[in-house]
Amino acid sequence: MTLILSQSDLDELHQQAPQPQVQNLVLDSFEELGGVPEILGRGYNRSMNLSPGVWLNFSDCQYHQDLMVKTPDHDHPIQIEIFLSGMIYFDDVHPNLGGTHSYFSGSGISRGYIEKHRAGERLTCVNVDISPELLDSFLLEDKQYNSDIQKLLFKGEDWKNSFYPKVTPAMRELAQQMWNPPYRGTAKRMYLQAKVFELVAMHLDWISAEQQPIFDTLGLRPDTIARIHHAKDILTKQLEQPPSLSELAQQVGVSVRTLQRGFRSLFNTTVVGYLKQQQLEQAERLLRQGAAEGLRGTCTVAEVATRVGYGNIGHFSVAFKRCFGITPSQCLAGKLAVFE
Repeated sequence: MTLILSQSDLDELHQQAPQPQVQNLVLDSFEELGGVPEILGRGYNRSMNLSPGVWLNFSDCQYHQDLMVKTPDHDHPIQIEIFLSGMIYFDDVHPNLGGTHSYFSGSGISRGYIEKHRAGERLTCVNVDISPELLDSFLLEDKQYNSDIQKLLFKGEDWKNSFYPKVTPAMRELAQQMWNPPYRGTAKRMYLQAKVFELVAMHLDWISAEQQPIFDTLGLRPDTIARIHHAKDILTKQLEQPPSLSELAQQVGVSVRTLQRGFRSLFNTTVVGYLKQQQLEQAERLLRQGAAEGLRGTCTVAEVATRVGYGNIGHFSVAFKRCFGITPSQCLAGKLAVFE
């Protein structure tokens, strides 16, 4: 059974949640700790205002049952989110977040969306919010970032832009350093603020390098963009027996060339690359679920490979290890992924 809440309902439940007890966690004066409502699950959120216009949040939570949260249109700051474990699932507006891709959002108005959380899946993430005025003040002083990039990031009263950069080893290491800072007090606050801006610099460097593919999106008509998203949804729902490239293009009413161009522009990958990534991420979720529920005897690697569309278990094992740094068998045994 799936529990469905509005964002305001969820916020109200969080306000009523008891103060969590987190082992070996010592808070400084600039930090606040909030709990996950017991009716929903367990975990905590550790938030802090590092300086005017810079907010940092660490979240570690696990829900008892499937949860859907409906969020309406709302004002949005500059945001970066890196997931160290778990996923947030979407039907539209965003792709599923987590795994090998981070979330990078410009400021403006965010479209309403529904996010989904799966029961028993532990979600740990580092979230950074920056006021657009603060970041804009930095960019105005640096001629390296041209007006086109600034137009991407600062949309004012218009719909914001969202991006999904691949998580590099440096990004992941930085997020882990932020989660476990080696200092206390003022030194800790200064350390975290420096790490936040280092993370922002990494994402600004990415968007600068990817500027042309991003602007290619502007050459796609709105109805074409909707068709490309529909194609993505078809692939996501048919991982075991996906349509061919030509079949997929025909189903959504675009040419193969437009389909390929659309995936490159909107999702920064090829159609085949997107399909393979989704298959592997689904396989990891199934294996993790098997490990969590103690189903190693009934949930085999071969069965998972078949369920996500791999007919050859050897090819599946090689692709899985290349993606997650561990073998499918190690994943089923509960070993954590290694991103190198």
